[in-house]
Amino acid sequence: MSGTGKAAVYNRPIAEMQIRSSGHGGRAGSLLILIFFCWSSATGAEWSAPTQDLARKIAALTGPASVAIHVTNRSSLSAKDAGDIDHELQGQLTAAGVRPVKGEQATTVEVTLSENTLGYVWVAEIRRTGGEPSVAMVSVPRRGMPVPAQDLPPMTLRKIPLWRQQTQILDVVVLEEGAIPTRLAVLDPDALTFYRSSNGQWHEEQRFPIAHSRTWPRDLRGRLWLRPDHGLDAYLPGEVCRTASGGMNGLVCGESGDPWPLSTQVSIAAFFAPTRNFFTGVLAPGIGQRTSISKFYSAGLVVRPNTTQWVVAETDGTVQVIDGASDQALRVAWGSDVTGVRSSCGAGSQILATQTGSGSGDSIRAYEVSERDAAPVSLAIDVDGPITALWTEPRSTSAIAVTKDATSGGYEAFRLALGCGQ
Repeated sequence: MSGTGKAAVYNRPIAEMQIRSSGHGGRAGSLLILIFFCWSSATGAEWSAPTQDLARKIAALTGPASVAIHVTNRSSLSAKDAGDIDHELQGQLTAAGVRPVKGEQATTVEVTLSENTLGYVWVAEIRRTGGEPSVAMVSVPRRGMPVPAQDLPPMTLRKIPLWRQQTQILDVVVLEEGAIPTRLAVLDPDALTFYRSSNGQWHEEQRFPIAHSRTWPRDLRGRLWLRPDHGLDAYLPGEVCRTASGGMNGLVCGESGDPWPLSTQVSIAAFFAPTRNFFTGVLAPGIGQRTSISKFYSAGLVVRPNTTQWVVAETDGTVQVIDGASDQALRVAWGSDVTGVRSSCGAGSQILATQTGSGSGDSIRAYEVSERDAAPVSLAIDVDGPITALWTEPRSTSAIAVTKDATSGGYEAFRLALGCGQ
């Protein structure tokens, strides 16, 4: 789930310049201009190419507008380097037709200079009054590192199709697999259905209707949870359904206020609002000393050698990093679906987050989160409609995403897996 607002895109303006000169005065003026540009190139040559690239991307999103630009350095760059980048960026934006101004404006550009294991990551967040925020980003090699042939993120996010149907999919869990999945359980608003693959074809094994006395919320959500005894639990607003071990001996459903589990890596659950589509913020047992947080749509776990953090997409649109002692807001323009995965890449723990895609649907991208920064570590995967669910799989090394096709109206569930390298 994410916003669908799109920023207007403008072509870069063509600069038209008329120089009128006569005698020595004109030649002297031209010489001063030449000296200025030579000095500017000498002081900012190291950052000229990436700042030009970032300015071009910002200008494509803002158009020829007056904008307030703020640059924050959260990397290992020196204050002098950050100042040079700020100065160079202002000049490049001016050349691109954007007018940097001081004070509060209808459009602001917040530029954050951060870094990851491969180099620097510069992220510009463009905010307009009454509009959805947009993001532009460039990656810059660290000094002494070879410049890559292509400016690509260090990880690959793969989309692996699992299941497609016309009725709404709330969640999917893979029960058996070899080289490919061979047995699935699919949760929809009316039933829990088991399927098995044979000779490349899926066949229904058994279907258990979900009996419920209350009307489901309009934006219905649900989650499947594989228990250690291989039984399966289905969590829906105000109701829980349970199967016996193996899942083929019937389904027992009943009204329940039990919290929904959030992670297989740590024992923590959150209470879901029975008539809405979000978590109330009450936790069991809690994050550190915190037993309650703000209402939220989703949460992803980030595991570090000496700390554990939760990245939480709250209902007011903010994204918080919570470690049990303090909250830190991330300066990101994400949608309402986030989840955490483990991998053998990078820091070993990444967040998958939704955003508005480049077409009519949403996109998903992998990030590494540290304190207030979120550095993208994969290219975005675009889908042909809104993301309606995003849950970490039982082993925590991949995630299940569900999307609603904008054309057919049907639903597709697919696995998201991270690979190291490109």
